[in-house]
Amino acid sequence: MKSVVRILALTIVYATLGSCVSMKKYQELEGKYEELEQENSGLLADLKQYNDENLLLQSELEGLRKKQDETQKEYEKTMAEVVATQKKYDAIKEDYLMLENSSSKSMASNTKRNRELLQRLEERERALAANSKQNQQLAKQLEDQETALNQERSRLEGLLTELNQRSQRINELEGLIAAQDAKMKALKTSISKALTNFEGKGLTVEERNGKVYVSMENKLLFPSGSWAVNTQGKQAVEQLGNVLAQNKDIAVLIEGHTDDDPYGGDDKLNGNWDLSAKRATAIVKILLENSEVEAQNLTAAGRSKFSPVAENNSPENKAKNRRIEVILTPKLDEIAKMLGDI
Repeated sequence: MKSVVRILALTIVYATLGSCVSMKKYQELEGKYEELEQENSGLLADLKQYNDENLLLQSELEGLRKKQDETQKEYEKTMAEVVATQKKYDAIKEDYLMLENSSSKSMASNTKRNRELLQRLEERERALAANSKQNQQLAKQLEDQETALNQERSRLEGLLTELNQRSQRINELEGLIAAQDAKMKALKTSISKALTNFEGKGLTVEERNGKVYVSMENKLLFPSGSWAVNTQGKQAVEQLGNVLAQNKDIAVLIEGHTDDDPYGGDDKLNGNWDLSAKRATAIVKILLENSEVEAQNLTAAGRSKFSPVAENNSPENKAKNRRIEVILTPKLDEIAKMLGDI
């Protein structure tokens, strides 16, 4: 169960950080995850309750069987007594006929005695009939209990089958996530090798939380206040595009960032927002013109000064904040579909 929670939580993190997945999609997945966790806890609680009830029913069933055995023994004993009484009755009846022929007085006495014996015999027969009825009731109750147990057993087997199927789908999901992690690590290695000539020039490549972050400071890409990519920056972006073209199932988010200094350049731009967006779009244009990166995998965004990596309190830190970040994310469509099936 802890493995299930860990996998689901990890999956939600993927879904949360994936740029190509909307906030609405994330909230739906998160809600689905919470519903699944509650449903899974409820199923386990129900399973424990049903097991407890099953044990109680088995105990009651054994008690009924024991009581039936005791009643059966009493019934057999009573039948033996009835047979013995019947024999006595037959003997008395024979004596009665003999005495009836010999003496009216003896006949009257024997008649009274016989009537008493007959009355006792009838009482025995009524008791036997009552015991037989009780046995029938116990047998019916036993049959009903066995039917209920069989129905409960079938329901529990269905629950176990469902739990096993969910466990199998979770294992498949875990394998898919592990494969995506390995793929993103390999992608990071490929990008690092392709851009090794630009190390120490304001370029870094990192893998965090299942995503690859390629950060390029503006000194590598743009002149101050401009969104025209220089020759060295264009070369770096083209080499990055060659790697991305080989990974067509990766979503590419290109973010432009500035420091907090007010933009004082071209009057056609509306401050740092427009500048950061223009720079991000310029990177997208190079990727589309000089590599086989698919356009539907690309997203450009301007973040202005609102996502700094350092305090804007020194020229060095401001230079770090003026950057382009290329964020590479595995598409989560297949994972989201598997989550919906669990």
